Amino acid sequence: MEFNSFNFNPNIVAGIAAAGYTTPTPIQAEAIPPVMTGRDVLGLAQTGTGKTAAFALPMLQRLSEGERGKVRALIVAPTRELAEQINESIIVLGKQTGLRSMTVYGGVSINPQIKNLRRGVEIVVACPGRLLDHIGQGSINLSQVEMLILDEADRMFDMGFLPDIRRIIKQIPRQRQTLLFSATMPKEILRLAHEVLTNPETVKVDSLAPATTVSHALYPVGQHLKTDLLLQLLKKTNTESVLVFTRTKHRAKRLGEKLTKVGYKAASLQGNLSQNRRQAALSGFRDGSYQILVATDIAARGIDVSQISHVVNFDIPDTPEAYIHRIGRTGRAARTGDAFTMISSEDTLMVRAIEKALGQEIQRHTLSDFDYSVPAPRKEAQPAKPARPPKSKPGVKTSAGRRSPRPEGYGPGPGNKGKPASRRRPQTGRSTPASRGH
Repeated sequence: MEFNSFNFNPNIVAGIAAAGYTTPTPIQAEAIPPVMTGRDVLGLAQTGTGKTAAFALPMLQRLSEGERGKVRALIVAPTRELAEQINESIIVLGKQTGLRSMTVYGGVSINPQIKNLRRGVEIVVACPGRLLDHIGQGSINLSQVEMLILDEADRMFDMGFLPDIRRIIKQIPRQRQTLLFSATMPKEILRLAHEVLTNPETVKVDSLAPATTVSHALYPVGQHLKTDLLLQLLKKTNTESVLVFTRTKHRAKRLGEKLTKVGYKAASLQGNLSQNRRQAALSGFRDGSYQILVATDIAARGIDVSQISHVVNFDIPDTPEAYIHRIGRTGRAARTGDAFTMISSEDTLMVRAIEKALGQEIQRHTLSDFDYSVPAPRKEAQPAKPARPPKSKPGVKTSAGRRSPRPEGYGPGPGNKGKPASRRRPQTGRSTPASRGH
């Protein structure tokens, strides 16, 4: 099959040529025809399968005809990086159409976005939080939206965006075409699909099948030795471009700083960075200025670098689907890739689940000249705090110097210390559980 079989108009054909596309990927071959006919589509595909073009090309075809200057297509993505990546693809593919697109996300000033919206655009690629800000300020009008695309829906669920998605959908006309793409399909995403899609065509491509061009290896090691083992692996491995995954953004930052300190061209990509620094890290990784990029799962959404030679799971992912999603970033474009995963004793169950999903046992490796026996550093014992003498309680001193139990009729309360109940001030205005609505 060739792209000319879809009968795109000449302006879009020019964009396809400019992007260097020749033969559709499986997700494009299966998704484009139903999208072109106006059907809702539920797409299940991994990162790197070409799904952006699968929805962008038919969207451009539809929007090429009709009114300009109004938001007619809305694409919702979980991260700023993915939003930028989608928008860049749309700009290349739609350059000859005259259609205008823009990104909307937080972490940057809202004012330039408001100005662009006022000038008039047909396509908005947005992250949920900032989009809701625009809706609240009345700076965006979604009443003319004809197409809604939800990309990486599973990651939006992981990030807690589903309530925001439902709020956004209420602002969009019911009569629309909706496309939902996801790398995995947990129950919550299936429920959302039933809510927002009407009689959808389901397109499922390699839902849990990693690329055959990727080799897998497990490296058992104690948690405290992971950084040292990673440095040894990097010394002994002929790497071109390495993507390292950590579980937390704090670990990503520390590991990136450590790699830089020992002489590697490394950067970290995590949520605490400003948008400019995030973009600089991504751009540097793409153009080779950085050999190593350390990232969390969430921050890595939107990384589209074809020449990644190695993926290293510094921390094992929490699901087999996430593992396949991570390693799908290497072994692309007819190239081979390697996936190294560091595992500790507590990772046994997840390793079994990943091997079951892959349908094969992953070989365990050790480095002959690495000292695995180094003990974990002991935490320094904190000096014991001196015991405090017990606080004296209101009451009557006995002859032995102790205080007797509080006399009946005394009680706590503002201004009531040591006063009999008959002499206490009435405590007006204080809320009771009933008055607080409990």
